[in-house]
Amino acid sequence: MILTLITVAALGGFIYALRNQILNTIRSLDDVNYLILLFMIPLQASHYHFVALFYRRLFRILGERVNYKFLYRTALELNFVNLVFPSGGVSGFSYFSIRMRTKGVTAGRSTLVQTMRFVLLFVAFQILLFFGVILLALDGKASNFMILIAGSLGTLLLVFTVGLGFIVGSKQRIDSFFTVVTKALNKIIQLVRPKHPETINVSRAKLAFQEYHGNYATLRKDYKRLGRPLVYALLINLAEIGTIYAVFVAFGEWINPGAIIIAYAVANFAGLISVLPGGIGIYEALMAGVLAAGGVPAALSLPVIVAYRVINIGVQLPAGAYFYNRALHEREK
Repeated sequence: MILTLITVAALGGFIYALRNQILNTIRSLDDVNYLILLFMIPLQASHYHFVALFYRRLFRILGERVNYKFLYRTALELNFVNLVFPSGGVSGFSYFSIRMRTKGVTAGRSTLVQTMRFVLLFVAFQILLFFGVILLALDGKASNFMILIAGSLGTLLLVFTVGLGFIVGSKQRIDSFFTVVTKALNKIIQLVRPKHPETINVSRAKLAFQEYHGNYATLRKDYKRLGRPLVYALLINLAEIGTIYAVFVAFGEWINPGAIIIAYAVANFAGLISVLPGGIGIYEALMAGVLAAGGVPAALSLPVIVAYRVINIGVQLPAGAYFYNRALHEREK
């Protein structure tokens, strides 16, 4: 509840800091095409639809049957958790494991599925970044800076994916790496809980890592079945990019989609390391900056980005909070 209030306060502070841009946006509302703006709702609904299909498919590969409705609801809850808890998505891993446990799914399997979501989203990002640069090049706006941004992100994603595969590909490596991480976390936690030297049980953690490796080996043996989840990951990204583009079109701005693709990628990666809930402030500033490098003036893009963020968070946060609190009450019962 405290973090929820902090998130709402941060959003309020963000709105106050950009009040001039928001006022300009409000003044231009007479020119907004509301039918196109309302198209955000089905686009966001399709985003969660593809997330639920992604989870269901991966669980089936691992031999688990989890129904679509439950996964759709959990996807909304996860969005709320990752928005309210400024942990770069780490809180979502824990929460996802707790929710899947009610369906008889082990922590190792649920963690692997959530990891694969990040990995395949990153791979899909690389595909989209390639097309984003091509679209900018066709429009004559693929500056050296934009190519540098896209290339740097692509390289970072590749290194992360290969590095993660290297660690989890060996039972010994995954055990050594995550045991060190677990012990380090326990030392950090001990600073605020001096009487608890081992908040995270290392022995239980090792068993979870071993199970994680076993499930990863199952996926690797049958890697051809990952084709459909990769398509779902691509569609998840496209649904979000389509939502942003719909807001621009609603405001009468038909900009190059390539600039939005690259700006969206940069803003999301910055959001992973932001200490503010949902990357508020950093997300918008970076997105406007990258769009400016792609030939879209900040005076044009910032009001649209602000409108997108306020509407998007305003629509998603209540739905996620509702299902999250329902899940807590069900767990208490």
